[in-house]
Amino acid sequence: MNPIYNQILQAKAKNEKLLAILLDPDKIDLDSIQQLIEKIKQSPATHIFVGGSIVTINIIDELILKIKENCHLPVVLFPGNPSQISNKADAILFLSLISGRNSDYLIEHQVNSVPILNKTNLEIIPTGYILIESGTETAVERVSKTKPLDKNNPEYILQTAQAGEMLGNKLIYLEAGSGARFSVSKEIITLVSKNIKIPLIVGGGIRSLSEIKKAYNSGADLVVIGTAFENDINFFNQNL
Repeated sequence: MNPIYNQILQAKAKNEKLLAILLDPDKIDLDSIQQLIEKIKQSPATHIFVGGSIVTINIIDELILKIKENCHLPVVLFPGNPSQISNKADAILFLSLISGRNSDYLIEHQVNSVPILNKTNLEIIPTGYILIESGTETAVERVSKTKPLDKNNPEYILQTAQAGEMLGNKLIYLEAGSGARFSVSKEIITLVSKNIKIPLIVGGGIRSLSEIKKAYNSGADLVVIGTAFENDINFFNQNL
């Protein structure tokens, strides 16, 4: 059974757009988590992603349990390394950084995750993760020690996405990076979405509802909001 992935597939088939709010445990105050969860419940979010490039505070289990006590949205892990895996979540994006050539992020972290994942009931969703140049050095670039793909070479970005699909990934994730100066362009989103069959996730540098809509209109099936919501939990109220 793959309920979360099947939900994403069904939404894509119906052209129903999905929205994930990404929570970085290092930026969460558990004492005020109730207020945060209430804001998420009032938002258009369909999923909650948990994780980050660097997580130094070991509160992932507790964070997910508090979310689940107060919210019925599926919780999906978005891990930067195996230490961020929690059996309290519903699913995990099993990420391979296919835009880079650092073997740790292509396969090594995944290999080291296997003994941990084998002890969980997490739904595992293989995801081709593609970092795209965004005008500034992002945390993903620093931590993974890989260069993002040139935003001015959309054909190579498409080839990378198609290679990920051919390798068997079930999702393609176009990422500008946390705090990106520029989000992934509509031209790149359109090109990739029209030439792959699997669902497309887009995140990084999206700061307004108009940018979310632009990503949807360009072909994104699921958009991820992180920094904008972290900086302003009234993000959706103020942009309506």
